[in-house]
Amino acid sequence: MSVAEQIKSKLEAELAPARLEVIDESHKHAGHSGARPGGETHFHVVIASSAFDGLTRVAQQRLIHKILADELAGPVHALSIEASAT
Repeated sequence: MSVAEQIKSKLEAELAPARLEVIDESHKHAGHSGARPGGETHFHVVIASSAFDGLTRVAQQRLIHKILADELAGPVHALSIEASAT
Protein backbone atom coordinates (compact mmCIF):
# COMPACT_ATOMS: atom_id res chain seq x y z
CA MET A 1 0.00 0.00 0.00
CA SER A 2 1.35 3.42 -0.91
CA VAL A 3 1.84 6.13 1.71
CA ALA A 4 -1.01 8.13 0.15
CA GLU A 5 -3.29 5.09 0.43
CA GLN A 6 -2.28 4.59 4.07
CA ILE A 7 -3.08 8.23 4.85
CA LYS A 8 -6.44 8.00 3.10
CA SER A 9 -7.33 4.71 4.77
CA LYS A 10 -6.53 5.94 8.27
CA LEU A 11 -8.38 9.24 7.88
CA GLU A 12 -11.44 7.50 6.40
CA ALA A 13 -11.51 4.95 9.25
CA GLU A 14 -11.11 7.51 12.04
CA LEU A 15 -13.00 10.54 10.73
CA ALA A 16 -15.56 9.26 8.18
CA PRO A 17 -15.03 12.37 6.06
CA ALA A 18 -17.63 13.78 3.70
CA ARG A 19 -14.72 14.95 1.53
CA LEU A 20 -11.15 13.70 1.42
CA GLU A 21 -8.34 14.40 -1.01
CA VAL A 22 -4.79 13.20 -0.41
CA ILE A 23 -2.46 14.89 -2.88
CA ASP A 24 1.18 13.85 -3.27
CA GLU A 25 3.10 17.11 -3.80
CA SER A 26 6.54 15.52 -3.54
CA HIS A 27 7.42 16.52 -7.10
CA LYS A 28 7.31 20.18 -6.01
CA HIS A 29 10.03 19.49 -3.44
CA ALA A 30 12.54 17.48 -5.48
CA GLY A 31 16.03 18.21 -4.22
CA HIS A 32 14.78 19.70 -0.95
CA SER A 33 15.41 18.31 2.52
CA GLY A 34 13.38 15.19 3.21
CA ALA A 35 12.55 14.53 -0.44
CA ARG A 36 13.17 11.03 -1.77
CA PRO A 37 13.59 10.16 -5.44
CA GLY A 38 10.48 7.96 -5.36
CA GLY A 39 8.28 10.70 -3.91
CA GLU A 40 5.60 10.13 -1.28
CA THR A 41 7.22 12.50 1.21
CA HIS A 42 5.19 15.72 0.89
CA PHE A 43 1.39 15.64 1.03
CA HIS A 44 -1.53 18.04 1.00
CA VAL A 45 -4.77 16.83 2.61
CA VAL A 46 -8.17 18.42 2.05
CA ILE A 47 -10.73 17.00 4.48
CA ALA A 48 -14.23 17.84 5.68
CA SER A 49 -15.69 15.84 8.53
CA SER A 50 -18.38 16.18 11.18
CA ALA A 51 -15.69 14.95 13.61
CA PHE A 52 -14.33 18.50 13.45
CA ASP A 53 -17.58 20.13 14.62
CA GLY A 54 -16.78 22.47 17.51
CA LEU A 55 -13.00 22.02 17.19
CA THR A 56 -10.61 24.88 16.59
CA ARG A 57 -8.31 24.75 13.58
CA VAL A 58 -5.43 23.79 15.87
CA ALA A 59 -7.46 20.99 17.45
CA GLN A 60 -8.43 19.69 14.00
CA GLN A 61 -4.79 19.59 12.91
CA ARG A 62 -3.69 17.95 16.17
CA LEU A 63 -6.29 15.23 15.66
CA ILE A 64 -5.05 14.56 12.12
CA HIS A 65 -1.43 14.52 13.32
CA LYS A 66 -2.37 12.01 16.04
CA ILE A 67 -4.08 9.73 13.52
CA LEU A 68 -1.09 9.93 11.15
CA ALA A 69 1.63 9.75 13.83
CA ASP A 70 3.32 6.70 12.30
CA GLU A 71 3.47 8.25 8.85
CA LEU A 72 4.75 11.57 10.19
CA ALA A 73 7.45 9.76 12.18
CA GLY A 74 8.57 7.86 9.09
CA PRO A 75 8.00 8.37 5.41
CA VAL A 76 6.13 11.72 5.46
CA HIS A 77 8.40 14.74 5.65
CA ALA A 78 5.74 17.44 5.23
CA LEU A 79 1.96 17.57 5.54
CA SER A 80 -0.23 20.56 4.77
CA ILE A 81 -3.87 20.38 5.84
CA GLU A 82 -7.10 22.09 4.81
CA ALA A 83 -9.66 20.85 7.33
CA SER A 84 -13.24 21.90 7.87
CA ALA A 85 -16.32 20.75 9.73
CA THR A 86 -19.34 19.60 7.76
